[in-house]
Amino acid sequence: MRQEEVRVAVGWAEQEGWNPGIHDAEAFYAADPEGFFIAELDGEPVGTVSVVNYDETFAFAGLYVVKPEYRNGGYGSRLFAAGMAHAGDRNVGGDGVVAMQEKYRTRSGFTLAYRNIRFEGTGGGSEPEGLLDLAAVPFEPLAAYDARHFPAPRPRFLEAWIRQEGTYGRAVLADDGEVAGYGVIRRCHHGHKIGPLFADTPGIAEDIFFALSAQAPGEPIYLDTPEPNAAAVALARRHGMVPVFETARIYTKTAPYLPLDEIFGVTSFELG
Repeated sequence: MRQEEVRVAVGWAEQEGWNPGIHDAEAFYAADPEGFFIAELDGEPVGTVSVVNYDETFAFAGLYVVKPEYRNGGYGSRLFAAGMAHAGDRNVGGDGVVAMQEKYRTRSGFTLAYRNIRFEGTGGGSEPEGLLDLAAVPFEPLAAYDARHFPAPRPRFLEAWIRQEGTYGRAVLADDGEVAGYGVIRRCHHGHKIGPLFADTPGIAEDIFFALSAQAPGEPIYLDTPEPNAAAVALARRHGMVPVFETARIYTKTAPYLPLDEIFGVTSFELG
């Protein structure tokens, strides 16, 4: 895809009910400009997929949509194969809808690692004291902290993600000045999504959650939690959030080690 065509893919994701951020396309493209693919029939777009290479060992697949009238015609299979070829021998992750899980396993060798649960609630409240705006945090330590909670470093994506229009970010620093947690909330087609939300402790995660929720008073907010992190699920439920959607986190190879007890909110179902 050309950069402007990524907006087509994000628009289709919105039509499928995935509720991406309004400005996600720019940050997605920054992660890997060669990682976005579009299928055309007689010059008309009929399908999209992204397989973003983050480094030499890890990639993430998403934005896999075939227009309904062209499904079951073989277009999706050819498109997905082209995307996976871009990943080469990398371990490829993804967040698949539950209904497609068996198809991903049998056709592409993906295996289930765990479930992610999307919670919906209502924003509001007051922001706790002592948190920093992300703009006040040097980028290198922030990127290093992010890389601890993701299977690969992703500085190009992260820099675009935290600076996109309609986005607010907050961080907590430990006594030694090291990053102890950070989170971002961004405007989506419906409401706002918190993601990522990484924190050393549940208490820090809750402070950041409060700060981000305060940016969207009275509006719908969403938090995508890894189900194995019981503290993340409890945080969402404690704040009156209810499950509305889930995905299967899948990988083509062994699931990479991640400190799931520090991952309270997934960055994006589309890019990981």
